[in-house]
Amino acid sequence: MAVHLKVLPKASSLRADGSRNFVHPADVTGKFERRRRWLFAGLISWFSALPWIDVGRHPAVFLDIPERRFYLFGTTWNAQDFWLVFFLLSGLGFALIAVTAIWGRLWCGYACPQTVFMEGVFRPIERLIEGPRTERIRRNAGPMSFDKLWRKVVKHTLFLGLAVLLAHIVSAYFISVPRLYRMVLGAPSKHPEAFLWATALSGALYFNFFWFREQLCLIVCPYGRLQSLLTDQDTLVIGYDERRGEPRAKKSEAQAGDCVDCMRCVVVCPTGIDIRHGLQIDCVGCARCVDACDDVMRKLERAPGLIRYDSQKGFKGEHSQLFRPRIQLYAALGALGALVASSAFSQRATFEANLLRLRDAPAFVVEGDHVRNAFEVHLVNKRGATAAFELRGVPDAALRYTIAVPVLRLSELSDQRVPVFIDAQLSAARRGAVARLELRIDGQLVSTLRAPLVAPY
Repeated sequence: MAVHLKVLPKASSLRADGSRNFVHPADVTGKFERRRRWLFAGLISWFSALPWIDVGRHPAVFLDIPERRFYLFGTTWNAQDFWLVFFLLSGLGFALIAVTAIWGRLWCGYACPQTVFMEGVFRPIERLIEGPRTERIRRNAGPMSFDKLWRKVVKHTLFLGLAVLLAHIVSAYFISVPRLYRMVLGAPSKHPEAFLWATALSGALYFNFFWFREQLCLIVCPYGRLQSLLTDQDTLVIGYDERRGEPRAKKSEAQAGDCVDCMRCVVVCPTGIDIRHGLQIDCVGCARCVDACDDVMRKLERAPGLIRYDSQKGFKGEHSQLFRPRIQLYAALGALGALVASSAFSQRATFEANLLRLRDAPAFVVEGDHVRNAFEVHLVNKRGATAAFELRGVPDAALRYTIAVPVLRLSELSDQRVPVFIDAQLSAARRGAVARLELRIDGQLVSTLRAPLVAPY
């Protein structure tokens, strides 16, 4: 059964009239926040290091679009392999759907680049320069002063510098670090496309992280709005135990629930929502409210878990089911997709050899009792290193092969066309004789090309 999310509750980053309610989340500590910080550090380090790490004499990830060469963790790909990207992208999308059905918005709270860089880099810098939440709100509401001015100038300078740095790291995935370094030292007029791309991306990142922030998740990203389709009553989400927490009152009051209405869960939320209103499209599943509430419960000498990870059934006191029909279907579809993708990737070769009729030449030429067919072999080296390609005809008494370049060395992802002329007895060609060409790479037989011969009747 689908879960219907509540839209725009009382506490939100948007006011009831649709205007912006700028969120200043308070600091929080706890087990989930500590795990997220370690994960953020690892993801940021991994993202920044990939263009620098050499695997097989190339960056671990290098997408050279102008040259149509792609290097992924030691493997080499060219434009003809692009169709395999379908399996990669569809697999990632399907995995996200399956993860969401089981664990909710785990991606949003722990691995989305927007969350990782906002909460792992830009928000900590803002806290360091402008102070804790109450101090930031008070200073922003007050008149301009020297204290306010220098803090804003320093913060925005750092934000802009980080945006430029991130834009250049992204560019390194498509340009390569050495070439990017030469571009940075050179004049922008020598590489205007790269300069404009880096400038536009820097501006977009700066605008996003200093002002747009959580609105990217709420307004731009469609993922949150798909939650009612991707989740159900058994999905693990962050929620408030209403049975235990209500009615809200001070600790000293009789018949009061565990929630003392301290609003701590609201002030630490990066999207400004009140999780006590139920599952909402604004919630990114970061678990900051869980850490904040658990800290309050410990101070009140009450059990933690008033706000926690649980299913909608769990919050109602019902038993939730993990391997339910939806997950069974996802498992079956995932296994089928993995099988098809494995078959597709296993058929990919480290070379291409296509036998074609020679362009701008007649299909055949008759010379006495012999007929000559003209072909060309298009060879592509898809390996990550130079390799020796050798073409030789399979011996046949009725055939004679003339290969323009029988042995050639091709560098990685380079190609060459080799003319091949096959002379055959006219009677054999009329019977539908087929010539065969063996292709060896570094001395190893890898393919046999078949060339049907044609002749006049």
